[in-house]
Amino acid sequence: MTSISLPEAFRGVMANVAQPVTVITVRERGTPYGTTVGAFTSLSMEPPMVLVCLDRRSDLLAVLRRAGRFGVNVLGSSHSELALRFAKKGTDKFLGVAWDDQDGLPRLGGAPGWLACDVADLVDGGDHVIVLGTVLAAQAAHVEPLTYHRRSFGTHAPLRESA
Repeated sequence: MTSISLPEAFRGVMANVAQPVTVITVRERGTPYGTTVGAFTSLSMEPPMVLVCLDRRSDLLAVLRRAGRFGVNVLGSSHSELALRFAKKGTDKFLGVAWDDQDGLPRLGGAPGWLACDVADLVDGGDHVIVLGTVLAAQAAHVEPLTYHRRSFGTHAPLRESA
């Protein structure tokens, strides 16, 4: 039996957990910023809140701290190229990307899910910062979601009910 390190084993377990793919956006002095995030979930219904985790080294984190607001663009199954684009480092992520201002934040064109949030709290979480957001606005379209599972993009398919 081959022994693997705890970080490798942990990474392997987490690769088996399907995650939604989102692009978190912020606007500062008219300039849009964004990054792809898989660590996103709902936190509370009353009040409506979400949880997003950002790497401490994320360029977006510093902007988000100053802005105090962020948008969550929940991507659909046809948006894998958009997810890859916003996962890269750099300041030209929005070049050639359709987006508009919604609730004072950048909403990506075609993103079927949208949340506008105020930062409620920032909590240390190892090499990440947990961003707790109070939802101010929400919009949803019914399309297949973009998910990340076993280090590749996919989507959700309901199980067939057995007779």
